[in-house]
Amino acid sequence: MAKKKKTDRTEEQMQAVEGALSKTEQFIEDNQKLLTTIVAVIVIAVLGYFSFQKFYMSPKQEEAKSQMFMAEKYFEQDSLDLALNGDGQYPGFLQIIDEYGMTKQGNLAHYYAGVCYLKKGNYKEAISHLEDFDGDETIIEPWATGKIGDAYMELGDMDKAVDYYLDAAKKQKNNFTSPHFLMKAGMTYEVMDKPSKALEVYKKIKKEYPDSEEYKNIDKYIARTEG
Repeated sequence: MAKKKKTDRTEEQMQAVEGALSKTEQFIEDNQKLLTTIVAVIVIAVLGYFSFQKFYMSPKQEEAKSQMFMAEKYFEQDSLDLALNGDGQYPGFLQIIDEYGMTKQGNLAHYYAGVCYLKKGNYKEAISHLEDFDGDETIIEPWATGKIGDAYMELGDMDKAVDYYLDAAKKQKNNFTSPHFLMKAGMTYEVMDKPSKALEVYKKIKKEYPDSEEYKNIDKYIARTEG
């Protein structure tokens, strides 16, 4: 009897599967034109993307690279106005952003422009460009975030400054940028008269970054904030 029930259940399951297959086949048959159109659109979109990358973005990227080298040179020389606005023959970072904004160089130009404005004391422009920069989880990302903190510090907004310092310390954790920005956060907390917050940050440096430069003198800062 149990065997018969099992056989009946198996037959029912097979019938259900066959019914589902029949419905699927019927759906495909009824919507063949629609499905063909959808597949065609997907193929065209994929081909369009790769064509865009190969025939437009790749040449544009190389062009941007060749155009930006002089602005980078002026940046290294601390010739900030020439780096930002160009010299009449080669474009500056602002023109690179306008003409090659979709390229990697156009993105990087936002970082350079932000740093230039920070050095020039134009802190709001610095913040605007640094926020537009996409660090894409590179080593530059924490520096861009930390420099936004510097700009807010100069503007007198210490709450925002310390938030950005702490955020910068979390990005691309390492023995260089992380303790560097944690130290900035700790010192900002001290200026804000929040010694307990500063102590928390200093202890974090001592615990997590013993190989850092900041670790060498961290006991002095811990003792000061504990006192």
